[in-house]
Amino acid sequence: MKTVPPLTVTAIPGAAPSSSPIPGEGDAGQGFRPLSDMEVRARADALIAEMTPEEKAGQITQYFDFLSVAEEAARVEAEMAAARAGSLLFVHDARELHRLQQTAVEKTRLKIPLLFGYDVIHGLRTIMPVPIALAASWDPKLAEQSQAVAAREARAVGIHWTFAPNVDIARDPRWGRMIEGAGEDPYLGSAMAAAQVRGFQGAGIGTPGTIIAGPKHFAGYGASIGGRDYDEVNLSDSELWNVYLPPFKAAVDAGAGNIMSAYMGLNGVPATGNHWLLTNVLRETWGFKGFIVTDAGSAHDLQTHEFASSLEDAGIRALIAGVDMEMAPPFGTSAFKTLPKSLAEGKVSVDAVDDAVRRVLEAKIRMGLFENPYVDLDEAERVLNDPQHRVVARVAAERSAVLLHNDGGVLPLNGAVLQSIAVIGPLADSARDTTGPWVFDQDDRETVTVLNGIRAKVGKGVRVDYSPGATMPARLHKSIFDSSPHKEVPRVQVDDDAEIRRSVELARTSDIAVLVLGEEQLMIGEQASRSSLDLPGRQQELLDAVLATGTPVVVLLMAARPLDLKGSKPAALMTIWYPGTQGGAAVANLLFGDVSPGGKLPFNWPRNIGQIPMPYAHLKTHQPRTAGERYWNEPSTPLYVFGHGLSYSTFTFSRLQTDKTRIAVGESITVSVDVSNAGEHEADEVVQLYIHQRYGTAARPVRELKGFERVTLAPGQTRTIRFKLQPHDLRYWAASTRSFVQDAAVFDVYVGNSSAASLAGTFEVH
Repeated sequence: MKTVPPLTVTAIPGAAPSSSPIPGEGDAGQGFRPLSDMEVRARADALIAEMTPEEKAGQITQYFDFLSVAEEAARVEAEMAAARAGSLLFVHDARELHRLQQTAVEKTRLKIPLLFGYDVIHGLRTIMPVPIALAASWDPKLAEQSQAVAAREARAVGIHWTFAPNVDIARDPRWGRMIEGAGEDPYLGSAMAAAQVRGFQGAGIGTPGTIIAGPKHFAGYGASIGGRDYDEVNLSDSELWNVYLPPFKAAVDAGAGNIMSAYMGLNGVPATGNHWLLTNVLRETWGFKGFIVTDAGSAHDLQTHEFASSLEDAGIRALIAGVDMEMAPPFGTSAFKTLPKSLAEGKVSVDAVDDAVRRVLEAKIRMGLFENPYVDLDEAERVLNDPQHRVVARVAAERSAVLLHNDGGVLPLNGAVLQSIAVIGPLADSARDTTGPWVFDQDDRETVTVLNGIRAKVGKGVRVDYSPGATMPARLHKSIFDSSPHKEVPRVQVDDDAEIRRSVELARTSDIAVLVLGEEQLMIGEQASRSSLDLPGRQQELLDAVLATGTPVVVLLMAARPLDLKGSKPAALMTIWYPGTQGGAAVANLLFGDVSPGGKLPFNWPRNIGQIPMPYAHLKTHQPRTAGERYWNEPSTPLYVFGHGLSYSTFTFSRLQTDKTRIAVGESITVSVDVSNAGEHEADEVVQLYIHQRYGTAARPVRELKGFERVTLAPGQTRTIRFKLQPHDLRYWAASTRSFVQDAAVFDVYVGNSSAASLAGTFEVH
């Protein structure tokens, strides 16, 4: 059996001084030589020639195997033993994966191994910050390294494929699954999509210690009406091509081996039955060569959508649209199980079925499953306990936090003079919430909470008092992840009146109060859309009561959507997202200045829910002079703009230059700028480049991100940063021509540390 290669120890470029060396992709791709397309196809075709229609239909069917539900597990494993299943998902225990693979390889007629899939969204044993947090780092290399660790752990236990990254653009914070993506911008989203694919897959599919990436949900899922998960999506062609599709294109270009189709209807046609989307765009226009899987039950649901007339019709229409594998509904009936009957009746061609089977088999061949189908249990345990993985998690959490405001420089805290700290809030000592959603086998002993991180940092010389402060209220509609077959998750429940009084007293008698507020992990993610951006329960009352004591207050928001604090103004406000296994250690380093915050917002932060959606990249439209006055009762501007984030230092930008003043259509131009650390701390800054096209075939947004680089500068240090704007950066899809165009026009260029950058220049395309 093959062992998982070690990770070499490298450092993230620009990491703050306290950041220990962390593993990168390292040796995972060294010496890797992928099989030729011809060899892979020949092997797949030889198997297809031996398969019965039932075996073919089984090979392109994936089942949930909930081992904790005996009756369902027995049903699924009977299908597997009869060679009527090509893939299983939701098993993550190495011994069980080994057992199931033995059945497939040793007891079925053709001995075709199973492909095991799992939701490795932001880690397996070692939990990284959630994906929206990685996006807030504005550091694609960090995202790549984080997912490389996740892949390494997953492959070690026998998982071959992840249903990630989620590359859906999200511009409505009511939508819970924004936590899994990269926010509102297609340029940042594309960079993070490609980086995560590289992290999961390494040098290519089959690289030792890696897994197949499955970008999702194709396409437009993040634009559901009202931010309501699963509801329909209606997008203009301009929005689709310019905003929602680019991250998928970037993932495909990075070599993603799989794409997942979305649940919902796109402009009236369910995505899983959408031939234009899955075949015309994905395969014919973009040249995608991998396999397409449905989301859970979404082929079956073509009948639910009132798109297909029957389960048999649903199977046919999903296959003809371009689906290669059905993720059968949990506890439900597979639509693809009806394909042998449809073949016999001539309703679907043998070639259409064989094409799908071939793509699935090719993935298994490229992954080396026929040669190495089993798990090395000792090796799995060694990889899962690699201490370097925890270092990656800590550094990722440090680089993801976003300091929103810091009045009077209250942060960083001075550990030399502090004598007492009050740590308050229902999320301050919740290990399960610290890691965030999409973690199904949490070991709380692995997780450093904020409270424990602070206590470890200050030692016994500083008094640290704690109160949960307020109850985290229950959801009105229970989460699918808080019921069988999942483990029930405990909630923080206290006597609110008594605990708020106690929190006030602790704050009054402490030098500083650190409040950890936000949403518990079941309040965000799938089936976790929300009609409010308020702090849940009585957390707002708790915050205001502590603020009234006059003690300096630092609020840490554990959330993945912008929250409305109702105008309350703590001395400092930092969003720490759901920071993962080492979250508390990272937060303590940030609070005490071992690391300076350097993250930036991946979305506009609205003042309240009445403003959404509020993307920064909007058109000027009518009367732009009064754009900030659209609402008569409050400013129609965000509270914090896209790209905003403070540090413990101060940066200046100067000498914005272009290497040319005029270029022809099809030519490139280089933009340079000097960035200087004018403060007293070594710190990171994210240099951001935006453009605005003044006129053309269509009106263009007031600003569009087209480049960024995160840099570390010592006090007094200056660096020149260069960005190359290429033709594809200046082209866009125009509704008037129904095609991509690059216009001859004048362009404004802005460079700074947010989308409100004021340093400006121009160039002309002729």
